[in-house]
Amino acid sequence: MATFLYRVGRWAFRRRRLVLGLWLGALVVAGVAAATAPAGQEEDLSMPGTESQKAFDLLDERFPQSNAQGAEARLVFQAPDGQRVTAWENKSAVQDTLGTLDGGDQVASATDPYKTGAVSEDGTIAYSTITYTADAVDLTEPTKSALEDAAGQARDAGLTVEIGGSALDSEEAPGGTTEIIGVAVAAVVLILALGSLVAAGLSLLTAFVGVAIAFGLVSALAVPLGLTSTVAILALMLGLAVGIDYALFITSRFRDELARGGGPEEAAGRAVGTAGSAVVFAGATVFIALVGLGVVGIPELTKMGLGGAGAVGLAVLVALTLVPALFGFSGRRILSRAARKATRPRSERPHPVPAGAGRPGLGTRWARFVLRRPVAVLLVAGLGLGAVALPALNLELGLPGDESKSVETTERRAYDLLSEGFGPGFNGPLTVVVDMSEAANTRAATDQVVKTVQGVDGVASVGDPVLSGTQDTAVLTAIPQTAPSSGETKELVHAIRDAVSGVEADTGAGVLVTGTTAMNIDISEAMSDALIPYLTVVIGLAVLLLMVVFRSVLVPVKAALGFLLSVGAAFGVLVAVFQWGWAADLIGIEQTGPVMSLMPILIIGIVFGLAMDYEVFLLTRMREAYVHGASPGEAIVHGFRHSGRVVAAAAIIMISVFAGFIGMSSPTIQTMGVGLAAAVAFDAFVVRMAIVPAVLALLGHRAWWLPRILNRVVPNVDIEGEKLSRHVPATETVPDAAVPVLPGGGR
Repeated sequence: MATFLYRVGRWAFRRRRLVLGLWLGALVVAGVAAATAPAGQEEDLSMPGTESQKAFDLLDERFPQSNAQGAEARLVFQAPDGQRVTAWENKSAVQDTLGTLDGGDQVASATDPYKTGAVSEDGTIAYSTITYTADAVDLTEPTKSALEDAAGQARDAGLTVEIGGSALDSEEAPGGTTEIIGVAVAAVVLILALGSLVAAGLSLLTAFVGVAIAFGLVSALAVPLGLTSTVAILALMLGLAVGIDYALFITSRFRDELARGGGPEEAAGRAVGTAGSAVVFAGATVFIALVGLGVVGIPELTKMGLGGAGAVGLAVLVALTLVPALFGFSGRRILSRAARKATRPRSERPHPVPAGAGRPGLGTRWARFVLRRPVAVLLVAGLGLGAVALPALNLELGLPGDESKSVETTERRAYDLLSEGFGPGFNGPLTVVVDMSEAANTRAATDQVVKTVQGVDGVASVGDPVLSGTQDTAVLTAIPQTAPSSGETKELVHAIRDAVSGVEADTGAGVLVTGTTAMNIDISEAMSDALIPYLTVVIGLAVLLLMVVFRSVLVPVKAALGFLLSVGAAFGVLVAVFQWGWAADLIGIEQTGPVMSLMPILIIGIVFGLAMDYEVFLLTRMREAYVHGASPGEAIVHGFRHSGRVVAAAAIIMISVFAGFIGMSSPTIQTMGVGLAAAVAFDAFVVRMAIVPAVLALLGHRAWWLPRILNRVVPNVDIEGEKLSRHVPATETVPDAAVPVLPGGGR
């Protein structure tokens, strides 16, 4: 691999104009495709095989006319203090408002709350359901404006009016202020780490090219593949983070090779052959972990995994080809002015730099500190992460709805008004589907189901059954007494399912409980059940891959245990922030509740690959020194001297990018940003920078031990580029002690 990538790096360097032209062409094509493609539609989560999904499928089959409807909106009216919506002037204002909508463009119907009974018991709140002939994504701006104008008309009459439903979308599009701040922080870190505007700009430019192509492709394929905005945001988030990191790693190695006296083309080849090998492995681990999300069985999670994997794959290709191509345009200007003077070719150097000159860098000093006190460092870091992970024992999973949105949104205010007027369970109705195709007496079966559901504790009311055209299916709505995301509602769903099992045995009818609330509960439980198996697969994959890379048994085991610690601590942060409300005000979270059910598995998949990034880039330099005769302690110092500051800079960049998405209004994206930023921080700075060197120091030579039988069967991928040194003429090098310390942390 190292030899092949060496040739790729040199080819890209020589053919830099061709490579740059191809990538720019791909960028233009992706941009045009995204601009001309229709917008994707936000789809509800589905979970094939669950009871709620089976019920939805049955409804699609037996009630096709009801599923042909488009978007829905709810206009929620509240009378002024001390008044009722049933008063003549308020009733007139409501009906006049609805009259402006009924018969409007794309409007199928607008219900009259005074005829449908959609008025609260105290008479202060009423609502109307507006049904459209088109899906939410196909609603025109004039249609949406008409809805908002109607609400404004009622407000002018003195009523409080809020809009709920799917017709309006208050979610932020990617590209807000907080993301820009995150990228700005990444740019500052790059400049400080590399000491060169050219080098920093190169890393940012290549990352932007890769993520722009990925984002454009996701947008262009949104309709054909059913991709949602969450998929696009995940691709943007991951593409930026790993794109900057991968470019940074290869750029840092290129500067290192230049510092050793190599020519720019040779240095580009060696940088791609060595650091590029690590990039390929690291990108492959992220790719595999994300694609593996498909085994969970949730289509939306599968799409998110594939979208993120595609962005990571593009980031790897950009790092291996476009980055060395841009080396050809920058040459030695990628070094700072001082570094360029210190790294002139050997023949032009009048006197070598005195051995031992310069103070050891921070990475070297830290490594020596850990070597002196490995037990203390291990205990403090391990116990600290364990303490942070303790809240994860109380992890509750769920799916956020309008109740988790900001109170600044009209959807959240509409949710609160409906809860106030009709009870907290009104926003989370349960749909009970009765399949009577095998029942002997359909009327008796339906009546028994209604009576049974009404008798379950926690049910506030049960609506009249609605029969299908063929009279073989009945649908009734049960309103819980508790809020959709509460634990009591979850228990209620199971209680109803247990209660109707007797009806099924007595009548032969099939009874299924569904609805958005039931579907969310089923998905959350499926996620909980899949968490341990998926984590087991990921850990097993990590152990096998690292065994191949480092030809060691204990290094992979140590890496897997460290990964578990960092993920556990990240889950602890999610529980503390999103369930308990710690520091929630700082990031704009106004409503606590269960953690988004997709997050744990998604974070495991993403962080697994990112953790392996840091493990590979840090330990390859250690193993490189060890196999060339350095002692275990010297190998640790060597690894931190050459990679410590680069890995730290990469981690800060990734944390900044992920944290930049916390300011978005979407609870899903907020949870993802907090979880990923915390996981990367714990894994990079606690696990890889503290626990890893401490464990390696305690293990000594045993850390690099591999049994003979495994030594014969485990393939040698040569990620350090050892074969490259034998097959490629060696670059004229300067003795290690004479290599100057560069601002990027290399020598």
